[in-house]
Amino acid sequence: LQPQGSEEAKAFVHAFLKRSMPTVSDDTIQDMLTRKALVLQHYPKKKTKQKRKNAKGFTAKQRRELRLFEIEPEQQKYAIFLPLHELWKQYIRDLCHGLKPDAQPHMIQGKLLKADLHGAIVTVTKSKCPSYVGITGIILQEFKHVFKIITKEDKLKVVPKVNNVFSLEIDGFTSYIYGSKFLLRASERSAKKFKLKGTIDL
Repeated sequence: LQPQGSEEAKAFVHAFLKRSMPTVSDDTIQDMLTRKALVLQHYPKKKTKQKRKNAKGFTAKQRRELRLFEIEPEQQKYAIFLPLHELWKQYIRDLCHGLKPDAQPHMIQGKLLKADLHGAIVTVTKSKCPSYVGITGIILQEFKHVFKIITKEDKLKVVPKVNNVFSLEIDGFTSYIYGSKFLLRASERSAKKFKLKGTIDL
């Protein structure tokens, strides 16, 4: 290839533009060349957004088949979960800033209603079913409609929330939970606004 001079290069560019843009006049082409900068328009292809695939978890049927939430009989021992209760008490003390004697009861009650209850010792104080009254133990699992409680007799009890009133005590403060107004999963209660009422029927 022979190097081209400046005049030859100009002539080549002029001819190339004339062929590429036959409808453009010579004056316009000359104006483009004198500017010494040529911006070529480019229209990129629109990128199609790929739909994000939502990670699907197990269905309720699959969870039952895999027995994900079942506690093995050999693990159903009250003594095993006493350390969990101690952790829960420390968690509540930190949540309520030490449970000081001069703390406002309604403030503590509001925090307890939104707190995680796994590890709390509760007692069924009232119930429309007399057989539930007096059941005391550590909450091992909380579901939307039931508590799973391990008693001191190493018996796992499934206690429904509906029509039951539960009490829990920590550092001299006793709180009551009306199960019929507590039909939420543990993860949902943190955003729930509970209304304090004087008396609530079962």
